[in-house]
Amino acid sequence: MPETKVWVLQDPRAGTAAQALGIAEALAEPFRAIPLGWSGLAALPLPWPSLWGLDAATRAQFAPPWPRLVISAGRRAAPAARWLRARGARTVHCMRPGPGAADFDLLVLPRHDDPAPAGNLLPILGATHRLTAGKLAEARGAFPALGALPGPRIALLLGALPAEAATRIGQQARALGGSVLATTSRRTSPEAASALAAALEGHPHSLFRWGDAGPNPFLGLLAHADAIIVSADSISMASEALVTGAAVFLADPGGLGPRHRAFADSLVTAGEARWLGPEAALFTRAGRNETTRVAEAIRERGLV
Repeated sequence: MPETKVWVLQDPRAGTAAQALGIAEALAEPFRAIPLGWSGLAALPLPWPSLWGLDAATRAQFAPPWPRLVISAGRRAAPAARWLRARGARTVHCMRPGPGAADFDLLVLPRHDDPAPAGNLLPILGATHRLTAGKLAEARGAFPALGALPGPRIALLLGALPAEAATRIGQQARALGGSVLATTSRRTSPEAASALAAALEGHPHSLFRWGDAGPNPFLGLLAHADAIIVSADSISMASEALVTGAAVFLADPGGLGPRHRAFADSLVTAGEARWLGPEAALFTRAGRNETTRVAEAIRERGLV
């Protein structure tokens, strides 16, 4: 097998995989992605470096030449990353790894998890992702109709929420600007999507319901937005919104747990977002890409 100096252990969950893949892409080094399949032992908090949590097909892909750097995310991938470290690889891991946190050369954890200080720790706002300024530029050209809507254009990104919250947030989005560029997600119920549509009726807008025909305009919404409203239950969407230079507002969908509220408060405390409310007004901010910052830290530490 030819040598590839960077391996990405790719979790089957898209959001978790994106955290590791985004870092590898930001490094701009050739990398090999290994899709992970789990064995029945994967759910156990394996305390030692091991491939026991992987199924046989995945274990067969672990063969020399070994990588110089392994990037992983999620607790189940951590024992395999530690196993590769025992064979000389340097390791970068996103999210809490369970046992063996000190084994990683760089541990990337969100500030809202309140991690204890450590020499291998890099706290970040939110989560790493695959969004880049280049992808936003491409999306701006791919969705010109969104740019033709009157400004200020308010992108509205909804996750899971009740219909009454969708109505409230839709009305607040209308009050902020000349048009609303809205999308639901796979977690948005049909009832909430219909409530949002009713709230936007009569106001210039574009609404993409999850599952609609045609390309998903998510990146186009971010690219053309003067402000972005994200329901605070979605850490990934809010983290991606930070890349833009648009004002970012966090909408409370109701029922936020302590972790999601801590996440939202971490963005507000850092001056990167504000809570959406009746008195909300547009503000200016610079874009922030935490994935790029992680890639820079990897190079500064000589891990690749």
